[in-house]
Amino acid sequence: MNENSWNSRWSKDQIKTMLLEQFDSFWGRGTGTEREQLAEVERAANLPHAVIVSGLRRVGKSTLLAQMAHKLGREAFYYVNFEDDRFLGFQPEDANALYQALLETFGERKIFVMDEVQNITGWEHFVRRFMDMDFKFYITGSNASLLSRELGTRLTGRYVPIELFPFSFKEFLRFCGEPLSDLQRMTTLEQARLKKQLDVYLQSGGVPDALKYPELPLLRTLYDDVLYRDIATRYRLDAVAALKELAFYLMSNPASPVSFNKLKDQFRLGSVNTIKSYIDYMENSWLVFTLNLYDFSVKRQQIAPKKVYCIDTGLARTVGFGFSPNTGKLLENLVFLALRRQTQEIYYYTTPAGYEVDFYLPEKRQLVQVAHNIENPVTREREIRALHDSVTTLRATSALILSDANENSFDLDGVPVEVRSVSEWLVGEPS
Repeated sequence: MNENSWNSRWSKDQIKTMLLEQFDSFWGRGTGTEREQLAEVERAANLPHAVIVSGLRRVGKSTLLAQMAHKLGREAFYYVNFEDDRFLGFQPEDANALYQALLETFGERKIFVMDEVQNITGWEHFVRRFMDMDFKFYITGSNASLLSRELGTRLTGRYVPIELFPFSFKEFLRFCGEPLSDLQRMTTLEQARLKKQLDVYLQSGGVPDALKYPELPLLRTLYDDVLYRDIATRYRLDAVAALKELAFYLMSNPASPVSFNKLKDQFRLGSVNTIKSYIDYMENSWLVFTLNLYDFSVKRQQIAPKKVYCIDTGLARTVGFGFSPNTGKLLENLVFLALRRQTQEIYYYTTPAGYEVDFYLPEKRQLVQVAHNIENPVTREREIRALHDSVTTLRATSALILSDANENSFDLDGVPVEVRSVSEWLVGEPS
């Protein structure tokens, strides 16, 4: 046996004690607000596939699996948390020793629940081997590569990917104990109350622990952990100061177009590829998303400025700079997150005359505009003009304006345009 191997550094009793401590802690944790993705996890229960839940740190991945585990029952599964520092040095070849310790501690079970598996290099090898022996896996991780095409090759397509975001608006309302109103029978008071809750959600975001303990600087700590642990350390970056400045700039300018060339000059980083890599690292760590311009030319899509959105408006407001209490950019960010929960096929569009449509969903051929309010005639004309110029070019079949109040629908060149209250749309949209 290699004297430096993981299991040689711990006695069998120490490993068993660790596994018991982890299991008791996991089983005893609160299951919190039921997540909308729980239904997805349950649907995958009878499939011979690994269920992989990926998302930002602290968004509730372990809690989601705890909700599933309580449906399975205490005697049905093994639990292993690879975030535990006692797993430092664990290698795929240590899996047999781990399984032996689990067998001796808990008896024979056929389900594994594993937290933060990305900390183990080559984890997919032992997962695939145990899957071949008819074991079921529920896995969490904080790296978006867990949902990449590369993973599909590693597990030969035998996995169900589930993305977990911070609380949606509906989940936020449930967390706050607010009843979900019947949108068809809302009173003026209920509409006002819903808008007020949206304002709170816009500012605070949906990271569960940050909502539960607002007196603690948890969003700042989360942000620092992502930058330093998930990015700088994992990717062995030397230019940490430049990474921090770039991240601060992006968090301060959500929903704004950015040019990689201009960012390269602004932050004096060596090349456009360095900027692209740093932003890729932020995406892989679930800190930001980038949005491409929709264009019939793939080359123009690639060279056009990207729009960058933050994973959570509360996080952007906390660590960014210069936000007013109720900014339209944060509202646009919120709508992006709601759309992104439904599909990855999202673009922005700029008309030949330079008018911008916030979102284009090619699968639905739908245009979406976001405006804090459209009472101002200049704002209304600008938003409608952008839609009008885009309808024909993109052959859209529907359009949606999200603002602070519902209005009557109208047509643009035969294409129906809905005008919806953002708060009511967020409650009514499927997650």
